[in-house]
Amino acid sequence: MDPQSATFTRSELITLLNEDLSREYQAIIAYINYSKVLKGPQYMTIAKELEVHAGEELAHALIIAGQIDYLGGMPTSTPQVVKTSEEPKEMLRFDLDNEVQTIANYRIRIRQCEMLGEYAVAESIRSILVQEQEHLVDLATALGIDVPNVSTYVVS
Repeated sequence: MDPQSATFTRSELITLLNEDLSREYQAIIAYINYSKVLKGPQYMTIAKELEVHAGEELAHALIIAGQIDYLGGMPTSTPQVVKTSEEPKEMLRFDLDNEVQTIANYRIRIRQCEMLGEYAVAESIRSILVQEQEHLVDLATALGIDVPNVSTYVVS
């Protein structure tokens, strides 16, 4: 499914959006879980922020599911695997890595939508992308690191 291919199809877009939807489900579960198990005063602020992220990820899932339905597909109901850890920094790193992957995928998805003339679908993904980048900044800040350059990551 080469996003630059002239033969990229609506069906392929639906398949990829369902993968994105699975990642959104995974993010909802992870954010809920992590927000409740992060311990220590240094994590109180980010734990509250993760609760907010969970709600935003739910909104993203609803948007993506709606776009899949619009395109004639059936939205998946299966989340990707949620990684867990006893270590707070590792949990936050899992979230950070997921956000990096999500952002990279959505950047490609926007181009794919536009290639198919699905400009409204692309716009809905752009609105999600803005929040995903905010999540990335929050997580990098909580980890005390620079925001990763998403452009250098390989899309899966």
